[in-house]
Amino acid sequence: MKKNNKIAVGIDIGGTNTMLGIVDLSGSFLYENSFMTAGFGHLDDYIDCLGKLVEEGIKALGKGYEIEGIGIGAPNGNIYKGTVEFAPNMPWEGVLPIVKKLGKIRKEKIVLANDADAAAIGEMIYGGAKGMRDFVVTTLGTGLGSGFVANGTLITGHDGFAGELGHVIVDPFGRVCGCGRNGCLERYVSANGLKSTVCELLSETKAKSALSSVVNDGLTAPMITEAARKGDKIALKAFEYTGEIFGRKLADVVAITGPEAIFITGGLAGAGDLLLIPTIKHMENNLMNVFKNKVKILLSSLGGNAGVLGAAALVWKNAQVGDH
Repeated sequence: MKKNNKIAVGIDIGGTNTMLGIVDLSGSFLYENSFMTAGFGHLDDYIDCLGKLVEEGIKALGKGYEIEGIGIGAPNGNIYKGTVEFAPNMPWEGVLPIVKKLGKIRKEKIVLANDADAAAIGEMIYGGAKGMRDFVVTTLGTGLGSGFVANGTLITGHDGFAGELGHVIVDPFGRVCGCGRNGCLERYVSANGLKSTVCELLSETKAKSALSSVVNDGLTAPMITEAARKGDKIALKAFEYTGEIFGRKLADVVAITGPEAIFITGGLAGAGDLLLIPTIKHMENNLMNVFKNKVKILLSSLGGNAGVLGAAALVWKNAQVGDH
């Protein structure tokens, strides 16, 4: 039997991709895999594929490991019920009994939580939030997720859905959101939000942009980031606008929770200072004086692994963040 042989399976279910990793107690990856979330017509087919990949990963490690369980981070994940409920960016609608269905083909203990909540736990245990008792994690991907930790405890609310920063209202007459309302923050601050902003800016101006030719041919957030780094005015303006909206809402977050730090992770975090600089500027400009220059905005040190590590951490700690 190997020393420190305990392992956990971490699964990060996103609106676009599902990431799977097998992780040891130190946070080291022993196995990784991924596949398209939206590539399945029926939820049962998706679960079957997920179960097979878990089995494949475990077999790839060989003998000598003790599997503690499977942790899952998913949008609109309910930690109390093991379900994903009415997630706007998922390919299936309604209440999805993920734990119940996966439990029929896997014998391990399964724990499911909101993906951003899982990322917050991962940040606390493995990342830059070690030793912090008050912080926020925001995940900027297809949408915007968030996990809040206060006094060392993950805030889940009485029904498991607390901390949905992505669905606070920016403009009640604004962009239509997948949740059915108008003007939600994630429609402005996310990969999709950034793309929408670029499209709007291009429709309002005759200014030349390298992005003009790709609007109708698969415009992506990485394309916008690359263009901004090359000095494209439309791309730069889009990041400034995104940071302005994000910074204003983070100022509201600070007023309510008083965090030591706010961590940013997810695909859009790869834009780095293009997003951070305007976000910090507009947050500070909108903070009450008692909060100014006290709250750090940081990129997650876990990079693209935050979701999987957080999901694995659900297994180690059974979501009892307050014990650490």
